[in-house]
Amino acid sequence: MSETRLDGRPPDGTLGFLHVDMDAFFASVEIRRHPELLHEPVVVGGTGDRGVVAAASYVARSFGIYSAMPSAQARRLCPHAVFLPGDHAHYAEVSERVMAIFHDVTPLVEPLSMDEAFLDVRGALHGENIAPQIAKAVRDRVFETEQLTCSVGVATNKFLAKLATERAKPRPSATGPVFGSGVHVIDTGAELDFLHPLPVRDLWGVGPATGAKLSRMGIETVGDLAAQPERHLTGALGNAAGLHLHRLAHARDERPVEVGREAKSIGHEETFPKDLTDRGRLGRQLIRMADAVAGRLRDADLAGRTLTVKVRFADFTTITRSSTLSEPLNGGLAIARAAERLLDTVDIDAGVRLLGVSMSQLAELTAEQLSLDDLVGGSWSDADDVVGEIRDRFGGDAIGPATLSRPGTGLSRMKQGQRQWGPDQDL
Repeated sequence: MSETRLDGRPPDGTLGFLHVDMDAFFASVEIRRHPELLHEPVVVGGTGDRGVVAAASYVARSFGIYSAMPSAQARRLCPHAVFLPGDHAHYAEVSERVMAIFHDVTPLVEPLSMDEAFLDVRGALHGENIAPQIAKAVRDRVFETEQLTCSVGVATNKFLAKLATERAKPRPSATGPVFGSGVHVIDTGAELDFLHPLPVRDLWGVGPATGAKLSRMGIETVGDLAAQPERHLTGALGNAAGLHLHRLAHARDERPVEVGREAKSIGHEETFPKDLTDRGRLGRQLIRMADAVAGRLRDADLAGRTLTVKVRFADFTTITRSSTLSEPLNGGLAIARAAERLLDTVDIDAGVRLLGVSMSQLAELTAEQLSLDDLVGGSWSDADDVVGEIRDRFGGDAIGPATLSRPGTGLSRMKQGQRQWGPDQDL
């Protein structure tokens, strides 16, 4: 067990971890594109009845709208809200430029999502207490180059830096964001003074069930938790959870900033405007998803060993069917065929609300073993390579599976981020 220092401070006292979080990222990007929406309640996400909110502007948040809320509920809270379907490709471009700014500051950058990252700037300190100045410089440069704001937390470890960011965030109002400090610093030696008054539910790993259990034990704040002997927490919560929360309550987090975190899976899923019971229509959706997953795998020079099909029914019951394959796959046709076999084992009579396809156990693409048929007539991998080359030259919609072609409208391919937040209209 780690020991607490006599002065109560955590073992590592270097003020060099930054957590940067863009402010209402998707909504702010849309407002930048449409300045006339500056003082409007803007909601980005699925615009249909089954959609969810991906991001809400600070005006929209003043009505109680928040991310992951059903779009229908958001409309009830604010009938005059401006709903936008979102543009994943554009957000990714902006994110890439923002992350490049972070990398100009330090090579130790750990992206958590498009709009959030940890930075370890200890190598730039040279023994000086300049992490707060670096945080301000990052914030200023993001605004100067992108006309977007971000909030930055500075602390002695990742856990505290993320909590500090919440103190730096703007507050919602009916006229727009009410900006606070933009940068919040938890100074070395002040970690426990900051942490212990917080509600225990602010700790990572304290969900509703654990929070209720802790409340029954009389533990409401992080300070209450820190006062508990470690053995009491492990006895009540289990060894792993008890140790984890005991360490956090004493501001201990030894995790480094992880550079180059690799994706654990690549997948697509979609909520349909209406429940589907027709296997032909579901099969067509599987092909769209397999084609999209294959494209992302091949762009990353990856292949996957485990295929998973996710099915959510009308009553929100969700099941998965997985298969670990003998050889890694990254071809659209092969993924679609394997996914169809998995879906064939599922009774869909109750109606499918959501369908998803993903590949995991990812590894770098290597030479494949060819079958006799491949040697005679060429492999499906060769065909996938040709499709990829055509798309690179003429665009993503230049070629694709025939089943995805619609008369008069061309290919109905799924792009990354499409319908990520629910359906906008009927299929």
